[in-house]
Amino acid sequence: MDSKLGLIEQSFNTRYSQWVREALDELPDNFTITDPSISGHPIVFASRGFLKMTGYSQEKVIGQNGKIFQGPKTNRRTVMEIREAIREERGIQVNLLNYRKDGTPFWMLFHMSPVFGKEDGRVIHFVAVQVPITRKQTRNGGVSLSEEGSGLNEIVFGSCRKEVGSDSLLELGRVLSLDSSSNVLDIEETCEASDFEKRRAAAAFNNILSVLTHHSESSGRLVCGKRCSVPVAGYISSLLNISLGRIKQSFVLIDPHLPGMPIVYASDAFLKLTGYDRHEVLGLNFRVLNGVDTNTSTLHEIKESIETEQARTVRILSYR
Repeated sequence: MDSKLGLIEQSFNTRYSQWVREALDELPDNFTITDPSISGHPIVFASRGFLKMTGYSQEKVIGQNGKIFQGPKTNRRTVMEIREAIREERGIQVNLLNYRKDGTPFWMLFHMSPVFGKEDGRVIHFVAVQVPITRKQTRNGGVSLSEEGSGLNEIVFGSCRKEVGSDSLLELGRVLSLDSSSNVLDIEETCEASDFEKRRAAAAFNNILSVLTHHSESSGRLVCGKRCSVPVAGYISSLLNISLGRIKQSFVLIDPHLPGMPIVYASDAFLKLTGYDRHEVLGLNFRVLNGVDTNTSTLHEIKESIETEQARTVRILSYR
């Protein structure tokens, strides 16, 4: 876990200024940022609003996958839609039933968009904004969508389906003073976000992207909300990154069809073993690990196996 936390630190430190977390913490929105290049596609940042909304501490969230917020009634089809969006490296906006730390279900609008590296078109992070789907009591005792998103009469609830516990329904009925004849909610249907909530989510993402863009300028490794350039040769998609991240061994992928046969993927275990940051080895030849006492005859064997397209196992002295 310590090695993963180190990679999470690198995820921000190599791309943004040291003040980026502080700037993100000043935003009032509920959101997380994940890194698909790290094993498990973990959360690398969680806003204060998100932590308050879910009841989790930062220590319990950072390094975890978004699956910890799902529960027995989370729609698996919706989850697959999100995974498909990650695979295609595009944005998505869906209504999703998630669970707080105490097990309470709640409906939210899940708005996720990728953040790209400007220089190579790679997906650097995914930003996921979560807007609770809110309701407020009307004068006639009915329920309507809230435009303000706050107020004493508002309730953020997860009882828009019968599948959510009956206790939640009873509590909702008690608070809103609704009887069965006047209840305007169709609990059979999924909660739908209002246009206001959709606009709120989009605006939140733009604010987050603005902060990330500003703080990427100082590092010289700019990010943008749309793919600003065609991905470079040897590009590894987000989905393949996530799949490869499940392999715990130390390894790299090298593309022999590119000039210099560069490293196009490096596993977390490899980075831990060698002490390199991911951005320091991607695009370089494996010679970066050679040193004064590396056996040249062993290097010749490796070169020969590449030319003949044959598998080979050797013992070699490398340098961190």
